[in-house]
Amino acid sequence: MAADTPLALTLGDPAGIGPDITLLAFAARSVEPIPPFVLLGDEGVLAARAEALGLSVPIATVATPREALDVFAEALPVLPVAVPGPVVAGRPDVAAAPAVKQSIEMAVDLVRRGERARRRHQPNRQVPALSGRLHLSRPHGISGGSRRRGTGAAPVMMLVAGPFKAVPVTIHIPLKEVPAQLTADLLLATIRTTDQDLRRYFGFLQPRLAVSGLNPHAGEDGSLGREEIEIIAPAIEAAKAEGIDVKGPYPADTMFHTAARETYDTALCMYHDQALVPFKTLAFEEGVNVTLGLPFVRTSPDHGTAFGIAGTGKANPKSLVEALRLADAMSRSAED
Repeated sequence: MAADTPLALTLGDPAGIGPDITLLAFAARSVEPIPPFVLLGDEGVLAARAEALGLSVPIATVATPREALDVFAEALPVLPVAVPGPVVAGRPDVAAAPAVKQSIEMAVDLVRRGERARRRHQPNRQVPALSGRLHLSRPHGISGGSRRRGTGAAPVMMLVAGPFKAVPVTIHIPLKEVPAQLTADLLLATIRTTDQDLRRYFGFLQPRLAVSGLNPHAGEDGSLGREEIEIIAPAIEAAKAEGIDVKGPYPADTMFHTAARETYDTALCMYHDQALVPFKTLAFEEGVNVTLGLPFVRTSPDHGTAFGIAGTGKANPKSLVEALRLADAMSRSAED
């Protein structure tokens, strides 16, 4: 990304901790340096939350992303997206949904129109119709019409904390539906997209991918399930035939200790908790949610709206800071 382009940060659900961690991150930028960003959200919500948190954060309204660069050193730049009615910290209101949706669409449109603001999202799990990047909890939700042209890449969720990266192949579905949703085609597409974007955005020349099994002990040669034999192994072999460095299926319960993690660059897991439980155990505060397979960079904090602590000063901005930094690094890598 060019040095004259800020990140675009969406506020997420205004009743959640999105305003809190944005203000806290900006206020601490001299201690925790962050790349310049422009917030797409409601200035009044930010001002009210700053007062509630006892933070002195100047807020500047801007008309374009590039104007944000002129004011970022002194004030938090905001491209206005008005939220109708009052916002009460910790009390989500469906009336805010259109503003959340508008901020995401605005960010995507800025990129498509050439403003090239890189996008970053706050968590927003309370509006099921909305999901996606500029940092949202269900990144596939913004993917419609946003696949990278010419690659066939499908959007993929990846969790990142330093060198540790994990990808859930199936995501926000009931556990009982995972076996039916898990196909060789889906796994192969996920492997391809992960390999492509580790090269594009993370500088890997030959990423090492490790794939888990679905069943305990990776099925024990079919005695505990046949998904490994009939679905997972064939997808791995197909990916190998394309020159991708991928191995497995491995028992998930032995993939995440220290020595095991040194043998791969990214772990691909069959369902949400298989990836998220070890990831959040090892990197709860600093984890970042990334969406691969899009024509732009999308990152977000790897946590939810945390309504229970919104407006209390207890929110930790670390994951947001890391998400902003990672979005910046990924954008720059893509331009090298």
